[in-house]
Amino acid sequence: MVSRRKTVRPGLKLSILKAIPKPAAKSRFWRRILEEAERSRRNRRVVNLYKLNRLTKSGDVVYVVGKVLGAGDIDHPITIGAFGFSKKAYEKILEAGGTILTTKEFAERYPSGSGVKLIG
Repeated sequence: MVSRRKTVRPGLKLSILKAIPKPAAKSRFWRRILEEAERSRRNRRVVNLYKLNRLTKSGDVVYVVGKVLGAGDIDHPITIGAFGFSKKAYEKILEAGGTILTTKEFAERYPSGSGVKLIG
């Protein structure tokens, strides 16, 4: 019999909590991100670049509540943060002129989450 215990990456939620400024931690935006961080790794979301290309336009600010994978292309610059990036996705986003932010940098620039699209 296989164990169905929920396995959570222990440091992810904690690292997000440390990155968020205290007043912003109560916003709906960051609460939603923390909920997604509590999901098990098996149930965590993945988003490919072709989906980001279809759902965004040039200059959009996006946070992916999961991992960004490199299938497809992106043809416009976006500012993006995520739980993780594949090597190909990272390279393709930079080639398109996009900006990739760590969670800490994202929290400093967009503490309330206003104007940010959540995709995942």
